[in-house]
Amino acid sequence: MFDTFVRKYQSWQKYRRTYDELSRLSNRELADLGIGRGDIQFIARGSHR
Repeated sequence: MFDTFVRKYQSWQKYRRTYDELSRLSNRELADLGIGRGDIQFIARGSHR
């Protein structure tokens, strides 16, 4: 049970870190990467799997 909690917490941390980093980028920087601002949540969710 504790291991599950730790894994979920680490997964959430990775999601937040990715989401925050992408959110800090300007629209121009995101466009250069081929990412729209609306895609950030989807990309962040995929990064922690």
